[in-house]
Amino acid sequence: MRASLIQIAVNEDEQVEARRLRAAALVREQAGADLVVLPELWTTGAFAFEEFDAAAEPLRGPTYEAMAKAASDAGVWLHAGSVPERAEDGRLYNTSLVLSPSGELAASYRKIHRFGFDQGEAVLMGAGREPVTVPLADTTVGVATCYDLRFPELFRSLVDAGAELLVVPAGWPERRRSHWTLLAQARAVENQAFVLACGTAGTHAGVPQAGHSIVVDPWGEVLAQAGADEEVLTVEFDPAKVARTREQFPALKDRVLGLEPPRG
Repeated sequence: MRASLIQIAVNEDEQVEARRLRAAALVREQAGADLVVLPELWTTGAFAFEEFDAAAEPLRGPTYEAMAKAASDAGVWLHAGSVPERAEDGRLYNTSLVLSPSGELAASYRKIHRFGFDQGEAVLMGAGREPVTVPLADTTVGVATCYDLRFPELFRSLVDAGAELLVVPAGWPERRRSHWTLLAQARAVENQAFVLACGTAGTHAGVPQAGHSIVVDPWGEVLAQAGADEEVLTVEFDPAKVARTREQFPALKDRVLGLEPPRG
């Protein structure tokens, strides 16, 4: 499998529509890849809280339309990152879009764990409720977003649903970059799965971004990692390594907690 992670830069001096066009062009350049991934909230910036309401769009809004056309033109599966979605009831969600090579919406995922504690995303956006997996060729992708990376129980539920590739778009800040790499490797090792974590470059509302998108194999080995600036990180790997790893070192079979309800 060939995957390309587009670590696009999000800067305040670029209009959203211009960035959509630029992202679409970058997706088209990845023709020949099996899977292309964009970061979290790359249209606005993950920390541009004051822009969420004005920039919110329906699920099949302008970002979906631009990315669907780009995925179809390139003939790739596209995780189009996430957008501020305005639902039919008016609520906002941080929603990821997964598009098939024909440009169809294969799945959407509303971020479950919202960052900000008592401010920002945690206050402005609703929480998703359901983990999401997507069948892709000979494997299954589990979808998570940024802050979700800190909650291993979500990734266990994705593995229980058959996930072998864990895709995590993010707008992760530079000041916690060491956590980004550490947690990506931890989620790969504990779930014996590939982790493809795609961040942004640039600055979101004054918050420098970590960049350093990363691909980790089921043993925790870093197969590729980007730098801090805008970059397309491309890597080839064998999804069948997941099954081989789980057979050679069957740690998941020894799970006890979380599989059965407590007794008594």
